[in-house]
Amino acid sequence: MDNPFKINNNNPSPCNESKVMTYGYARVSSAEQNEDRQLRSLRQAGVQDSNIFTDHKSGKDFNRPAWRKLIKRLHRGDRLVITSLDRLGRNYEEMQAVWNNLTKRKGIDVQILDMPFFKSVKGEGLTESFLADLFFKVLAYVAQMEREHIHTRQKEGIAAAHLRGVKFGRPRVNLPDNFEMLVEQVQQHTLSLRTASQLCGVSVSTFRRRMHIIPQ
Repeated sequence: MDNPFKINNNNPSPCNESKVMTYGYARVSSAEQNEDRQLRSLRQAGVQDSNIFTDHKSGKDFNRPAWRKLIKRLHRGDRLVITSLDRLGRNYEEMQAVWNNLTKRKGIDVQILDMPFFKSVKGEGLTESFLADLFFKVLAYVAQMEREHIHTRQKEGIAAAHLRGVKFGRPRVNLPDNFEMLVEQVQQHTLSLRTASQLCGVSVSTFRRRMHIIPQ
C-alpha cells in the first residue's frame, strides 16, 4: 500500500509547495479604542488587509477570537508582524510561552515593528537561535518591569489623591424625595420596576441596587 504522506517528486505540482505568507495582528483593549495606528503600521510593513487580524479585547489572556483564527492560519515559514512586544502577552511568562510556540513549535518568523533591530532567526543555527531567544527574554523582562512600575506609580497616585479628598468614579445619583414610596409600590407590585426607575431618572440596575440599601 502506498504511503499517503509521501510526496511524489516525479510529478511536482505548485500545490505541493506552500506559499510563505505575511500576516499582521493588532489588538486594542476595548471597542472604544481605535486601532487605526496599528493597522497603518502593519500596512506600511507590507501586510495586506485580508491578512490582518484584529481583536477588541483585553490583553489579560489569549482567549481572543481573531488570535485563535490567526494561529490556525499560520504555517511554518510564514511571517507574523506585530506593532509592539505586548501584543504577545501581558507578563514575562506569557510572552515567553507565546514566543516559543510561534518560533519553535510552528516555525514562524516574528517581526516587532517598534523594535526594528530585533527579529526572530530563521534556520537552525544554534548560536543565532540562542542569542535571539536570550534577547527576547531580556526584552520581555524589561517590558514586565516597566508595566509593574507603571502600576505602582498609579496606585501611589490614587492613594495620594484619596488623602487630598479626591473622589473617583461616577458621581452619586440624587434620588427624588418620594424614592422610598416608589420602592414600596414596586415591592407591592403596584408599580413596575422599569416605570419606577424612569420616574427617578436612573437605570433599572441602579434603582434595584439603591432600593436594597434603604434603612429598615
